[in-house]
Amino acid sequence: MAQPADHAVVVENLTVRRGKRTVLERVGLTIPRGTITGLLGPSGCGKTTLMRSIVGTQIIEDGTVTVLGSPAGSKDLRAKVGYVTQAPSVYRDLTVSENVAYFAALYGRGKSAVTSAIESVGLGDHASSLTGELSGGQLSRVSLASALVAEPEVLVLDEPTVGLDPVLRSELWERFAHIAASGTTILVSSHVMEEAEHCSALLLMRNGAVIAQLSPDELLARTDETNLEHAFLTLIRTTEKLEKAS
Repeated sequence: MAQPADHAVVVENLTVRRGKRTVLERVGLTIPRGTITGLLGPSGCGKTTLMRSIVGTQIIEDGTVTVLGSPAGSKDLRAKVGYVTQAPSVYRDLTVSENVAYFAALYGRGKSAVTSAIESVGLGDHASSLTGELSGGQLSRVSLASALVAEPEVLVLDEPTVGLDPVLRSELWERFAHIAASGTTILVSSHVMEEAEHCSALLLMRNGAVIAQLSPDELLARTDETNLEHAFLTLIRTTEKLEKAS
């Protein structure tokens, strides 16, 4: 099936199993280009597995995952898709610049790309600092810069704000908005519903399934709530009632 030009990611009937446990079951979704899409749901609902499927590092049992018109994990996507895991992927015995330069070399990017990536995450003043001496929030930014240096068209972020204080979370979301404004498609996971207000589209997950794909305003209107966390809980309760009735 051809992927629409306005979709960066198309997932159809995706099923992933680990042993006898079904982690994702017949998941279907689309992610528009140039947007920030929030992947939200409780811990253990399948968010990371879905993200790994999109970046092509997850073995899937059934279904298809298409990214920028190619099957997920294809060779031609390596420099087009960036992935930042929950744990910072950095070398603590190198400086910030050296870390980012290492990943730049992998993608054939030059010194200007290194400087741009570091500046884009607000670490310009720490470029020569040893990474192992940075705070947890700064380590997350080094990981982000290391992904951004490839200038990816799609950026997948697995709970990048977990453990950060409110100020750092706010600053990071401002960075995401700036990156998306430049045309990059961002998929960012979180289990904190208040972060949904920073997203233009939401994918809400529960028990290995996407139970809704809509905007924050549509979620509030659909549940007749004024608070996004309450709206998500209302949606879950409604879904549970429908499941029991069927």
